[in-house]
Amino acid sequence: MRVIGTAGHVDHGKSTLVAALTGIHPDRLKEEQAREMTIDLGFAWLTLPNGEEIGIVDVPGHRDFIENMLAGVGGIDAALFVVAADEGIMPQTREHLAILDLLQIGGGVVALTKADLVDDEWLEMVEEEVRQALQGTVLEKAAIVRVSARTKQGLDQLKSALLDCLADQPRRINAGRARLPVDRVFTISGFGTVATGTLSDGALHTGDEVEILPGGKRGRIRGLQTYQKWVEIAEPGGRTAVNLAGVDLDEIHRGDVVVASGKYAPSQRLDVKVRLLPDASGALRNSGEVKLFLGTSEVIARVRLLGDEELQPGMSGWAQLETREPVVAMRGDRFILRRPSPGETIGGGVVVDARPERRYKRQDVAVLGHLEQLLHGTPGDVLYAALTSLGICTLREAATLAKMDIAQARLAVVEVDESGRLVWLSRNGDESLIAADVTWQDLSRRLQREIELYHGTFPLRRGIPREEIKSRLKISSRNFNAALSIWVGEGWVEERGLLLARPGFKVTFSAAQQAAVDQLLARFAAAPYSPPSVKDCRSGIGDELFNALVDQDTLIAVSAEVVFRKQDYEEMLRAVRAHLEQHGSLTVAEFRDRFNTSRKYALGLLEHLDAKGVTVREGDARRLRK
Repeated sequence: MRVIGTAGHVDHGKSTLVAALTGIHPDRLKEEQAREMTIDLGFAWLTLPNGEEIGIVDVPGHRDFIENMLAGVGGIDAALFVVAADEGIMPQTREHLAILDLLQIGGGVVALTKADLVDDEWLEMVEEEVRQALQGTVLEKAAIVRVSARTKQGLDQLKSALLDCLADQPRRINAGRARLPVDRVFTISGFGTVATGTLSDGALHTGDEVEILPGGKRGRIRGLQTYQKWVEIAEPGGRTAVNLAGVDLDEIHRGDVVVASGKYAPSQRLDVKVRLLPDASGALRNSGEVKLFLGTSEVIARVRLLGDEELQPGMSGWAQLETREPVVAMRGDRFILRRPSPGETIGGGVVVDARPERRYKRQDVAVLGHLEQLLHGTPGDVLYAALTSLGICTLREAATLAKMDIAQARLAVVEVDESGRLVWLSRNGDESLIAADVTWQDLSRRLQREIELYHGTFPLRRGIPREEIKSRLKISSRNFNAALSIWVGEGWVEERGLLLARPGFKVTFSAAQQAAVDQLLARFAAAPYSPPSVKDCRSGIGDELFNALVDQDTLIAVSAEVVFRKQDYEEMLRAVRAHLEQHGSLTVAEFRDRFNTSRKYALGLLEHLDAKGVTVREGDARRLRK
């Protein structure tokens, strides 16, 4: 599943070429059709000569709609770079080429359109002009194909060139963290909200729970389409339409990201490597504001230069971007920067840390060295950066995110381990569970905070249920169980059956609570076999205090209505056993008379003993279960 994107100057025939190649005209807006000019993103799909289906994102070429263009090219695998043979290189040709280069698009093919309008000599001149413009860019080795959408000249050659280009591009890595930057949202009658985009990582499944970031809205995938075909699973790299349940149209927009639940967290701070275009109109200065285009999102960001006072056109440097609104990013994501006013593409770069600390010292040599390591570092540095993004994961999962083969990852994990930055949760070869030290420490602190918060909120409970703390920590059962064994072993937490507590934690009553308990227990002592009911207890001392007495085994609840003191319960249990051993059977009436109580209490205890397997009922009587 791959996607190509058009690029090039307005009126050079991008949309017409897409229509000729696919039979689908990508201009869908009435205004576009009336003006015969692309304004927003258009979409189509094409079957290549080898049978592979690819998606096509058609972008506007007019400078007024450059920001719509930027929302479409971030997720493409290759470019269909369009230059009209009768005009040659034009201003937006150069700007689009600079954007493709800043985004480090994997490659592309140049379509020399309207070739039927000029002679061969002119075509040779334009081809040479194009070759010179492409030098030193990601399209330097791109094939140039002369085509005409009107006469169909060169269309088959163009398809073959696209096939050859994509054959050299690696497939998208599936790191198991689904992420769909949204470029279009609409509704379909009878289906509801639909969001489309290019699935950049992970797979989506019908029925999956997803989050809409950065807002945090949660929904469920009702259905999936790729290239107008309903599918159960959408694989990374392809154009994907997601029908969302529980999400209204006004709750999701272009620039949002549909992600696997719990896998990503928005950020308003990014450490980046920035490159300014040589023809930028001026320097990039510290504390200046820019428009940041990341994925399909567009936000205002303040630039905090690291190590430089300013970056001149053509220079590269380090910066921390503080965004006005949260964004969803990962290490390795590429971006574009534009001046807010007057509008101008000035540069772009790559994210090296998607969740950094604030850089208060702009000239910190250690920080700059750390960033260089992340960008050009050792395999261990790269793997460690992947681990800080993933949390607890297998070595294989970390290798996938770090874009390493498993053999490289095995060597890299040794380097990280020897530096003391690795926590092993289990050892099982490539399926070993590991975590970065900082991630493990943060998770352990969160565990302690959640447990302390629970103890503070419910001081009369022995601990927090395991499933509740797992849910609060937002980690999988596999990772939670592995982590819990370490936390228990290292004394971070104490296991109490299905509950977890701070080591040494004990439920203690205040003076007022103890007085209420003593008063209640006195009523039990006065009538041990006809004591206050559960309802009376709860209304007298409150649910939490009553539950604490049951949890401590001070009181034994035998039914929803009947409860006894522990010593009275044990006395009745001994008496029942002795009677059955001597007489063989016991009726409710005999029990009632033996303890001078009512049928409610007698039946409550006997049914409780049946449920515990102490006795078995035969007609109106009980006998000991063998």
